[in-house]
Amino acid sequence: MNTQVVTRFAPSPTGFLHIGGARTALFNWLYARGRGGKFLLRIEDTDRERSTPEATAAILAGMDWLGLDYDGEAVSQFDGADRHREVALQLLEAGKAYKCFATQDEIQEFRDAARAEGRSTLYQSPWRDADPATHPDAPYVVRLKAPRDGETVIRDEVQGDVRIRNDQLDDLVLLRSDGTPVYMLAVVVDDHDMGVTHVIRGDDHLNNAARQMAIIEAMGWPVPTYAHIPLIHGPDGKKLSKRHGALGVEEYRDMGYIAAGMRNYLTRLGWSHGDDEFFTDAQAKEWFDLKGIGKSPARLDFKKLENICGQHMAAAEDAALLNELKDFMAATGQTPLLHTTEYKISQALPFLKTSAKTLPQLLEKAHFCLVERPIEVEEKAAKNLGEDARAMLSDLTPHLQNATWTRQDLEALLNSFAEDRGVKFGQLAGPLRAALAGRAATPSVFDMMTVLGQEESCARIGDAAG
Repeated sequence: MNTQVVTRFAPSPTGFLHIGGARTALFNWLYARGRGGKFLLRIEDTDRERSTPEATAAILAGMDWLGLDYDGEAVSQFDGADRHREVALQLLEAGKAYKCFATQDEIQEFRDAARAEGRSTLYQSPWRDADPATHPDAPYVVRLKAPRDGETVIRDEVQGDVRIRNDQLDDLVLLRSDGTPVYMLAVVVDDHDMGVTHVIRGDDHLNNAARQMAIIEAMGWPVPTYAHIPLIHGPDGKKLSKRHGALGVEEYRDMGYIAAGMRNYLTRLGWSHGDDEFFTDAQAKEWFDLKGIGKSPARLDFKKLENICGQHMAAAEDAALLNELKDFMAATGQTPLLHTTEYKISQALPFLKTSAKTLPQLLEKAHFCLVERPIEVEEKAAKNLGEDARAMLSDLTPHLQNATWTRQDLEALLNSFAEDRGVKFGQLAGPLRAALAGRAATPSVFDMMTVLGQEESCARIGDAAG
């Protein structure tokens, strides 16, 4: 029987969407989408003190920017507390869990004595097999009767078989003394109820899997396929932290990396398909599998990220790239584009996008579209507007006013004009760059003039000629 693949991303809303969490979400998304399955989102908000609506909004915004669409509504773990409690009581009823009346002081005494005698400090409750008739009228927690003998084997698609001796696992608390369910129980119940078939998550959860499997097996539920993926490290090989720079997805958005490039780079971070570095979403969905995930932590490499983003920018549809540029400008608080400016940039995108790797670089190259007359000429470019250069521009203007305004005709006209003046084309291009954009480094003068049009180009050149 072929069961539909169901994956999930289950972040805790205690801050921004971390780059590591974004990659976990991406792996789950790719695995499900490539197999016609479902990708679900669960907000693990049981920690009421640290969970905030702002953090939930930041996670949703980060996923939206990355283009990771999920099926149905996002589920709140906290909202399922009654269901989680119900499962704990079922286990209690079936004799697979028990009421433990031990106080915190008693547990501490047990551990202190065990430590002094060189025994395991893993708490072993005297209430595990106690006769219910001996139960006092006092607060209690509900603990799982975990297996004491043998071993638990986590069959992991990334880590291989991971074996944990059962005498290393404690009787997990399922319900606290106030009746609230613990996170470890909630995760298991939610995954089962949501029909999750594949749990793809960070390898910092690997030890949790053994304890969660004890609950799953006590309930007689199917064990999902596990894939615990290594964490992301900084360029220095150490666990990713603030000292390495950006941690949250929105920081990468605000630095101007495009979403398609980010998806490609994060997919390739710890997973490989032969030697392929650059690939489309369609290819990633087709190729992505659990066997391609490496066991070692991947290292963040900003140079590689920028390079991949540059390739995706060059390959992007102009209309989609323009929308991404406008979204970036809005997200970073920049003045929206005027209609006329937006039109110019859309005309310039075919040549702008091939030489930029990030959206700020794209805007920098589009400077000639963004400025208005009179053009402010920067110092370096002003050096190209000496007396001879201005005279040359003055002589050129009537030729341009009568020219056919195509790139090919402009190229022929300007090259011919330079030749007639006995100068190299570069000696004409420098003054033209200064006149058209006020900069010494710009896109090709032919491209700029084609986008600006005859009237605007002639006006800018006339201004510079004085």
